[in-house]
Amino acid sequence: MPRVRTALAMTAAYLAVSACGGSEPVTAPTTPPPPPSPRPSSPSPSPSPSPSPTDSPTATPSATPSPQPGGTDGPTGTASPQASPSAGAASPPPSQTQPPAAPPEFAAKVSRVNRERLPYSWRKGCPVPVRDLRLITMTYWGFDDRPHTGELVVHEDVADDVVTVFGRLYDWRWPIYRMVLVDVYKGDDFDSIDADNTSAFNCRPATGSSSWSRHAYGKAIDINPRENPYVSADGSVAHRNARRFAERPVKAPGVINPGDKVVRAFERLGWEWGGSWSGIKDYQHFSKGGG
Repeated sequence: MPRVRTALAMTAAYLAVSACGGSEPVTAPTTPPPPPSPRPSSPSPSPSPSPSPTDSPTATPSATPSPQPGGTDGPTGTASPQASPSAGAASPPPSQTQPPAAPPEFAAKVSRVNRERLPYSWRKGCPVPVRDLRLITMTYWGFDDRPHTGELVVHEDVADDVVTVFGRLYDWRWPIYRMVLVDVYKGDDFDSIDADNTSAFNCRPATGSSSWSRHAYGKAIDINPRENPYVSADGSVAHRNARRFAERPVKAPGVINPGDKVVRAFERLGWEWGGSWSGIKDYQHFSKGGG
């Protein structure tokens, strides 16, 4: 052992010096110091260093921290998680205002008309055969400010003109009250007018005449007959519900006035307006090729 060897060496050196003539004898230690107890073969672990302020262990938070009074979580002042609202207290999602749907585009279909569709308006002896007539199914703008689908029967020669003009009326949102075949009223022109019905073909004579009306050829149209009445030369109006519209100009929905865009739209295609006649005034009436 190192310490034992060191002690023996020192003792031997001391004795040698004394033998060489030292003045005073030196008494050597009679008992060598006890050897230290042997150390264990495996070193004990070193003590952990004192934790520094930055090395303090971090506490693992619990899964659901309990909120502290006042809406904070502990002394740090951080906001505690808010409880989820119950299903019954859930606020409704914000309402989304949908833009109003745009009205459909004008649409028109021209097709052949069956004799069965004309049980009252056509009969034998009419100046035009059924095969020359066409049924126009098209959209029109109503007095309720909404689109509707109506029907007119006209001669095939003027079908394109009618679609063109009524397409313009629809685009202008110019209103039409009703548009059904005159057969709905059993071919009675008076009843159709009284219902403010826009119609075309009807095999009948002209008003106050024994000659065929242009309606009998499918080449005349009466539009909004209440707002645009037939006015006799003396100023009388046969339909009571139309008397307040006897004078012109009148500013009201569905009214046709001299020189307005409705008149011009028909005149551009060679149609004549009954409101321009001298004597009698037929404000509802448009025709092609005569009165």
